[in-house]
Amino acid sequence: MSNPFFIAEISANHLGSPDRAHRLVEAAGTAGANAVKFQTYTPDTMTLKKDEFHISEDHALWGGLTLHQLYAEAMTPWEWHKELFEHAISIGLVPFSSPFDHSAVDFLEGIGCPMYKIASMETGDVDLIEYVGRTGKPMIMSTGASTLEEISLAVTAARRGGCNDLTLLVCTSAYPTHPRESHIKRINTLRKEFGTQIGISDHTLGVGVSLAAIALGATMVEKHLTLQRVDGGHDSAFSMEPSEFEFLVSEGKSVAESLGSPDWVIQPSEQESRKLRRSLFISQNVRKGEVATRANVKSLRPNLGGPIINMNLILGKSFNDDYVAGTAATIECVE
Repeated sequence: MSNPFFIAEISANHLGSPDRAHRLVEAAGTAGANAVKFQTYTPDTMTLKKDEFHISEDHALWGGLTLHQLYAEAMTPWEWHKELFEHAISIGLVPFSSPFDHSAVDFLEGIGCPMYKIASMETGDVDLIEYVGRTGKPMIMSTGASTLEEISLAVTAARRGGCNDLTLLVCTSAYPTHPRESHIKRINTLRKEFGTQIGISDHTLGVGVSLAAIALGATMVEKHLTLQRVDGGHDSAFSMEPSEFEFLVSEGKSVAESLGSPDWVIQPSEQESRKLRRSLFISQNVRKGEVATRANVKSLRPNLGGPIINMNLILGKSFNDDYVAGTAATIECVE
């Protein structure tokens, strides 16, 4: 398996500061990410300014906010996008975004967005998905809070639009997500159902869930990135700090590399251990005619003696000559 594709999600962690947004791009590159992802919307392309359109009061992070308030505070201003994309490209990152309506797709096409992400909440928007598919660009689709039937409709819409490069991300749309709600075995379900590349959009804290997903074959990992969680912000509680993201990338590559091949082959690095395996030796000086017993024939390291499988063919027989301790014990030594 090749290395997973690691995506650093900026989302609202710029905290309204273009300078901080650029620092996050830089941090993503330093941490080893392959790509940096933004979100392209305005509060008015997301919702209406109505008090009854609000987050539940008991929501852990955004309780009581109206949708319009939340998106007004969390949005990445469109005028920042071009410079952020250019910055990412200059340090070897792939910049892309999640569009939330047709106007966002048109805007992103205008600045050369190389691929697109469909957010979990938009999986049901087959009109948007088909429109993104018409760009012919690779598409990534999160599957949080979606039924298999809804995912199937979304996949069909993407393909109907012309998307030939689709990756589905296992995702639990809870912020943060508890590991027990991640159910990453769904990677196999999505792969079997849709035949696409499968990754994970991981909102848990830590790296364990993402690493386990890689072990199950995830080829893409998306995690939110912030500079410091203590800085606050709408997404900080479930975001990684740069050192944590760097650790994820390093360990994720190790996991992917460790999967190797299902073929049972002794590795070149194991050759010394092969030499140190046990084999049969005459363990003390013996005379011709003396009987071979477990006292004078033993399995010992290294693997320079006789095959241990012949132990019972040797024991109880007489040595056919004098032998010194350390001689390989073989069936040719007895009669």
